[in-house]
Amino acid sequence: MINTVRISVRNLVEYVYRSGSIESGFRTASTMTEGTRIHQAIQKGYREQDEKEVFVETKILYEDFVIRVDGRCDGLLKDGDSITIDEIKSTVHPIDDIHEDTHPVHWAQAIFYGYIYALDNDLQEVTIQLTYVQVKTEEQKQFQRVMSFAEMKSFVDQVVEEYARFLKVLLKHKNKRNETSKALEFPFSTYREGQRKLAGTVYKTIVDKKVLFANASTGIGKTISTIFPAVKAIGEGKLDKLFYLTAKTITRTAAEDAFRLLIEQGLDIHVLTLTAKDKICFQEKPICTSIDCPFANGFYDRINDAIIDILTNEKLMNRSVIELYARKHRVCPFEFSIELAYVADVVICDYNYIFDPRVSLKRLMEEQKRKTAILVDEAHNLVDRAREMYSAEIYKSNFLQVKREFKTGSLATAAKAINDYLLTVKKSEEYLRKELDEEIIDLLEVFITEAEVELVQHDNELLLDTYFSAQTFVKIAKFYNEQFVTYIEVHKSEVKMKLFCLDPSEQIMKMGKGFRARVFFSATLIPADYYKSLLGGQDDDYGISIPSPFKREHAEVIIRPLSTRYRDRENTLLPMVHFFKDVLDKKDGNFLIFFPSYQYMRDAYEQFMEHYPDVRTMIQDVGMSEEEREEFLAAFESNLPNRLVGFAVLGGIFSEGVDLKGDRLEGVIVVGVGMPQIGFERNIMKDYFQSVGKNGFDYAYVYPGMNKVLQAGGRLIRSDTDTGIIALVDDRFLQQKYQALLPYEWQHYTIKRGIEN
Repeated sequence: MINTVRISVRNLVEYVYRSGSIESGFRTASTMTEGTRIHQAIQKGYREQDEKEVFVETKILYEDFVIRVDGRCDGLLKDGDSITIDEIKSTVHPIDDIHEDTHPVHWAQAIFYGYIYALDNDLQEVTIQLTYVQVKTEEQKQFQRVMSFAEMKSFVDQVVEEYARFLKVLLKHKNKRNETSKALEFPFSTYREGQRKLAGTVYKTIVDKKVLFANASTGIGKTISTIFPAVKAIGEGKLDKLFYLTAKTITRTAAEDAFRLLIEQGLDIHVLTLTAKDKICFQEKPICTSIDCPFANGFYDRINDAIIDILTNEKLMNRSVIELYARKHRVCPFEFSIELAYVADVVICDYNYIFDPRVSLKRLMEEQKRKTAILVDEAHNLVDRAREMYSAEIYKSNFLQVKREFKTGSLATAAKAINDYLLTVKKSEEYLRKELDEEIIDLLEVFITEAEVELVQHDNELLLDTYFSAQTFVKIAKFYNEQFVTYIEVHKSEVKMKLFCLDPSEQIMKMGKGFRARVFFSATLIPADYYKSLLGGQDDDYGISIPSPFKREHAEVIIRPLSTRYRDRENTLLPMVHFFKDVLDKKDGNFLIFFPSYQYMRDAYEQFMEHYPDVRTMIQDVGMSEEEREEFLAAFESNLPNRLVGFAVLGGIFSEGVDLKGDRLEGVIVVGVGMPQIGFERNIMKDYFQSVGKNGFDYAYVYPGMNKVLQAGGRLIRSDTDTGIIALVDDRFLQQKYQALLPYEWQHYTIKRGIEN
């Protein structure tokens, strides 16, 4: 069997010729925009017979596989029978710093183009030309090499030989992966009720190249029900890659456990978990320079061997495994894992690697995407996360500080222009705008160019931070449409301008386009129309709702109709605390009580401890470390002689994704309807959704709030043997609007009334 592998010329030569160190946390981010402008400027100077953006492609047979290589050369210059391949590169570095041998990878790319063109046109000789242009001064420098076809072929053969070492490892694994995934059976003896239906629908979604929105109740086994059919689709040749996206560490662990189970059943697959840079960095501070970090120094000289080593010997590449091989090969663990993300079969990671335009894995080719599926776990979280991803802000004070620090010169002038402009915005008192402010974008683009010139020569933390905020603002501005607003906040001399994404649906849809299939799933995609509309759903997308497989009699549901509105909290605090004790007296075991804010939680905690000091309690603290969170959860042990009552915040780290099975948790009490705090941004959202024909208040407040309630209550029943109490404290739970959002398994509630003080 002949395997065919497709790769761009650029990616191929970068793999072979990359070398040296990770030199800086700063990398010019405007080079694509500037590069396009520079390319177009150079190409305008071409003669009539010359060609630009010439697509070239060839197939190279190597042993028992074919490498299909393609690319687009910037210029094909014709002078009689002479042909010159022109490769244009923009740079922010001074043009005098560029020498003929500064960038071997640029030569490699151009020579490869020359070889393909010469092969197709039966040429014996081609001139290879590199044209460098300084983005600010537009100074040019050119280098040329006249190469015979034999010289170019010899060069290409060497590149292919080096790449083939890596490719053999990939292809050998891929064949075994496909065999084992095709033979794989479901890892449990039986399916839970509803589980087979979910797995079947996920498989059909992948086969049909569709999008699925799945509301599947807690306890059904969503993780294995989505992963297993996706793995089977790999074995059937429908998929080649899988992304499992989630926002929380605990759900990442659940996905790892599911793949570990399948690997134990015989599956041969490479599963990578991406860990945030600040968590996996070996250094005290993540400063990525060859001077400050031995793992950055010479990174590219060692990374290819590190990749081949780990792929040859490991299947589950989680944080501890990545760290082990990173130390062995002395490579940065974070950058190592990013490199692996492009070759692993499965990547378990945060949403931002796919949906955030500032972070996403940009080297994924369209052809790869067509054989890739995305599984989005806890998809209800993506709505607010996406709003953050597609919003950006700048502060006047940052530009004023840059101006003061640099005093004179073009950078100081650019910073002063932005500072002055934001002053005029402040005086205008026009603080909410539907249209994009094009003038501030123009000023920021000038500043970005000037900042890049300075940053490639000197480190400066203030400038770097200001540069990144400006760059993000300009990048987000490119997405700006009627689903955004611009607002200005003024506090004394400070001015903040924010591009605020009200509805992220269009951006989520665009970022997901090109992938074979997308599966959005959660236990709380309720109401379905709300989440489908905000996650970029279309009319022809698939949808499924699977109720809890467990008997609803396992949970006793109680509603205590007390007002938890801010104005009433002082009056209802004491009866609420007494109600807690009444619920605790109904059942032995550990309880979690969730509150809409830290302050409300502390007030209730103090009252509770004053009246019931003998009850053993724990309280969530602001900004708990990972170790502190684990200690908090570990304290909920089975069969404790003295029950534990945990006080926690609704929508926080303990109200989602936490698995306290069996008698580790016997009851959950939820205080309030989870409504977000009424504020400026939420009210803007409310007005926007009202203007487009939705119920603005529900979209901005009710639905996001009730999702937190459902998630918190879902901590209780995690298996078919779990039983317990779910108590809801708020009189609004008896209103029709909120009743309609209660899941079927909560609708057999009893109402507990009592003396209110």
